[in-house]
Amino acid sequence: MKYCTCIAACLIAFASFSQAPTKIEEEISFPKKPKLVIGIVVDQMRYDYIYRFWDKYGNNGFKRLVNEGFFCKNTNFNYVPTYTGPGHASIFTGTTPAIHGIIANDWFDKENLKKLYCVGDINVNGLGTNESEGKRSPVNMLTTTITDELRISSNMKSKVFGVALKDRSAILPAGHVANAAYWYDGSIGSFISSTYYMKELPLWVNEFNKKELAKKYLMEPWNTLLPIEQYTESLPDDNKYEFIAKGETKPVFPHNLPELLRANGGLNLIRSVPSGNTLTKDFAIEIIKNENLGKSSETDFLTISFSSPDYIGHAYGPNSVEQEDDYIRLDNEIADFLNFLDAYIGKNNVLLFLTADHAAPEVPAYLIDLKIPAGYVNEGKILRNLKTYLFANYADSLVLSYSNQQVFLNRNLIALKKLDLKKVQEDAALYLQNLDGIAEVTTSTALNNTSFNEGSRNLIQKGFNAKRSGDLMVNYLPAWVDFHKTGTTHGSPYSYDTHVPLIFYGWNIKKGSTADQIYITDIAATLALMLNIQFPNGSIGVPISHLVK
Repeated sequence: MKYCTCIAACLIAFASFSQAPTKIEEEISFPKKPKLVIGIVVDQMRYDYIYRFWDKYGNNGFKRLVNEGFFCKNTNFNYVPTYTGPGHASIFTGTTPAIHGIIANDWFDKENLKKLYCVGDINVNGLGTNESEGKRSPVNMLTTTITDELRISSNMKSKVFGVALKDRSAILPAGHVANAAYWYDGSIGSFISSTYYMKELPLWVNEFNKKELAKKYLMEPWNTLLPIEQYTESLPDDNKYEFIAKGETKPVFPHNLPELLRANGGLNLIRSVPSGNTLTKDFAIEIIKNENLGKSSETDFLTISFSSPDYIGHAYGPNSVEQEDDYIRLDNEIADFLNFLDAYIGKNNVLLFLTADHAAPEVPAYLIDLKIPAGYVNEGKILRNLKTYLFANYADSLVLSYSNQQVFLNRNLIALKKLDLKKVQEDAALYLQNLDGIAEVTTSTALNNTSFNEGSRNLIQKGFNAKRSGDLMVNYLPAWVDFHKTGTTHGSPYSYDTHVPLIFYGWNIKKGSTADQIYITDIAATLALMLNIQFPNGSIGVPISHLVK
């Protein structure tokens, strides 16, 4: 009797187990994907701009992203050089120049002994232009992007587009198998593409270009959006640390854009004013509407890069009224874009992230006046001095190029003269390291044979590509640059160049923030896990745990 009762109990338990799903079964059910992913990159956005201009922002732009999204406050680039090309490539490949191969915006090609542009491609032609500006493609990028992996995972059904004023900022994020990338040709005031993507521009692109919006936006003077006395986060409008444009006598508001257009010629002027961001946003919205992004059963992806802050930062610096006004206006553009997405597809169907391709230092001349260590190097003088030194010691200069803080030696000549390459490198490095403004010099031999796990040499190693990079990597002292005495530049391993904002917003994102160390290469890995697709094939990133629990 007792035996029968036991058997019955076991049968009931088995029946219950077989009918009810287990907790494990419930957890592994696949979640729905977002209908549209949008990656926004702001060119030359410092992390502190979020907070410095916070009180000037409206409630629906940067504040909405921060307050409703997840803010990774301690996000840094984990390599040098911190330039536009490598920055955009690294964000979307999830790896560094050592692997994806975009070591700079352009670099000395050791094989052909000439400069190579990061998205230059002589085997394609421009669409919408007869200029060389159209000979562009992602052919020089050696790895896949998260956008490539999305297309591949859907058997090419997902749509991927990229847009920016800068060609490299549109092309590299969109990847190798994008439907299209579009960039701006200032010689004609239009968005263009190349035959890498398609045979001819879509009708809607031609119709958009016929509106001549760039010319329209440049018909009004650039004045401050707010009363100028409210720009208390910036230096006085009239200061010696800012570029004076041709056609002006002082770098002050209002900037007479119609007059500047006449004085400088061409519609490239739109790049250097806030309405360049407006033009980019306008075109991004047209891509979404005309390509029906987010309207199918597959996830689509749009990459947008706002290039104007970089041009404005280079000209006026981070403490200028111009840059502050630019970010206040960019806040409005982002608010307009988010409002459009609300109406078009709804916040919960869009996964959006915003970051930057690099940040920027203070104007060194300003720091010098504050008695803070800073300075300027003259790369032309460095090259001449190095050639003289090597000629005195080896009866030949042995140098082919000095660019992007890299020395390229003439290895064929060194071999012909039966010289020891390692010794030549070390002699040149020791000489350079004693020059003003230079912090350290690392040889390619050392980078190929030693693992640097911390400090600036670790960042240099992650930016070093054995086939493409030079023989010597030169690192300047903090706040030392090769640039004009007005405006600022970027490219260093220091936090003022590497620390950028990173905000995730929309689909499946719970609001919050973290001060944990996040690297820019973690973005693509995080997206891959959220979308349940392969990581880009060169990825070294780690998914951000706060977002993928």
